Amino acid sequence: QVQLVESGGGLVQPGGSLRLSCEPSESIFAIYTMAWYRQAPGKQRELVAASTSGGNTNYADSVKGRFTISRDNAKNTVYLQMNSLKPEDTAVYYCNVYSFNNDDYWGLGTQVTVSS
Repeated sequence: QVQLVESGGGLVQPGGSLRLSCEPSESIFAIYTMAWYRQAPGKQRELVAASTSGGNTNYADSVKGRFTISRDNAKNTVYLQMNSLKPEDTAVYYCNVYSFNNDDYWGLGTQVTVSS
């Protein structure tokens, strides 16, 4: 069973930056999308950013201009560079990989806390 391992979360002050990484425990074939979601306490999980195999990206309006998703296809790894962090970005961030074979993988999440 493929596992996605996220890293890079932590505590940061408002205005600071973090870089999240997500790497699978083994190779995943025919990846279509790689994405980051987040879930804050008492809220539904929401899409933060996604990247398709064709090179398209999309972002939640709340993070546009501050977050950047990127991927290393050779390593099946996806990153999320988060700049100008705000307290409302505090959440558990989850990595998701979806393949052309309809395989849907999720990581266990990494906590991001933005607080002074």
